[in-house]
Amino acid sequence: MAVAELLGVLPGETVLDLCAAPGGKSTQVAGKLCQTGFLVSNEIHPARAKILSQNIERMGVGNCVVTNEDSGRLVSYFPEFFDRIVVDAPCSGEGMFRKDQQAREEWSPDNVKLCASRQAEILDRAAAMLKPGGYLVYSTCTFSREENEESILGFLDRHEDFEAAEAERPVGFEAFTEGEIPGSYRIWPHKTAGEGHFLALVHKKGTETSTETFAYAASGKLSGKEKKKEKNRQSGKKGSDWEQLWQEFAKETLVMGLEQWPIAGGSFTMFGEELYLVPKQMVDMKGLKVMRPGLDLGTIKKGRFEPSHGLALFLKKEWAGQWINLPSDSEEITRYLRGETLNTDELPGERHLTGKNGWVLVCVDGCSLGWSKKVGITLKNHYPKGLRRP
Repeated sequence: MAVAELLGVLPGETVLDLCAAPGGKSTQVAGKLCQTGFLVSNEIHPARAKILSQNIERMGVGNCVVTNEDSGRLVSYFPEFFDRIVVDAPCSGEGMFRKDQQAREEWSPDNVKLCASRQAEILDRAAAMLKPGGYLVYSTCTFSREENEESILGFLDRHEDFEAAEAERPVGFEAFTEGEIPGSYRIWPHKTAGEGHFLALVHKKGTETSTETFAYAASGKLSGKEKKKEKNRQSGKKGSDWEQLWQEFAKETLVMGLEQWPIAGGSFTMFGEELYLVPKQMVDMKGLKVMRPGLDLGTIKKGRFEPSHGLALFLKKEWAGQWINLPSDSEEITRYLRGETLNTDELPGERHLTGKNGWVLVCVDGCSLGWSKKVGITLKNHYPKGLRRP
């Protein structure tokens, strides 16, 4: 969380979390973006990227693309693209010694040198993806000077267009020790209720450029087939089956159209049976390893549309045609989390039910939680089986 605070993200900006798993930094950044702007969360390890993608979904983030790439390949897709970048670099893990035996067993002087070399490479690639005028936070969970101060000093020596950013001490940083480099901090486990960390903020000199310019350059031109599909979409002609099914669902279930969503302007894409809304800032994904191309809207199954759990978590109750708002201390919310059906005549709390059968957004204390499907007075449970309480 300290990383996102030091980065100072503002709504509407484009942000890259380059080493993002399991997702704590990305979801903190997403909260500051307030579903505006654009976030790319990247993780090179496939298993960790999957966990990252799940956490992005569970926090209801709609303006994020999750990639599973090497930083070197991302540079060609996002040259000088981002306003702010997080590099929470792989490190020797000295700051985790107190609670992680594996970190203690794997440590060696050679591993420190290996990590420092890898960090330099990652930082150089991140620099190429930052806009002039942008900011980058570098962080580790090690005490090693070679991987902390020396990594940043070496980076500044290699990149004359960067400088240490002398930012004001953020709120909450009172217990952190200011480092020898302006804009850097040490977090010591004997001074705070955490482990050992290092953070540094650097600034890329120059004037900011337009994200849209780079997005267009990376995307390239539309093919003839793509131009025809875009023309049909703009002229209102009927599209594929998924498009018709989505429109029917949206008309029946939502009271606020996509054009009013904070992530308005995106495009639709199918990943297998899943329909996604891709953020409008996203470049052409061809050749990229993408785990989550945007907001998962739902699944096309046997000629019908079934909304995703991610869509439920993204929505506000005011955007749904039918919703119930259960108190967090109610028996009914516990039953819902167990996967049980509910009776509309026995619900506590607020509700807005039209009397029609269909999808109902289930909320708890005003926060969206999942879907149920109304059939008469019965709410059939659609909370994901893998998340249900025993």
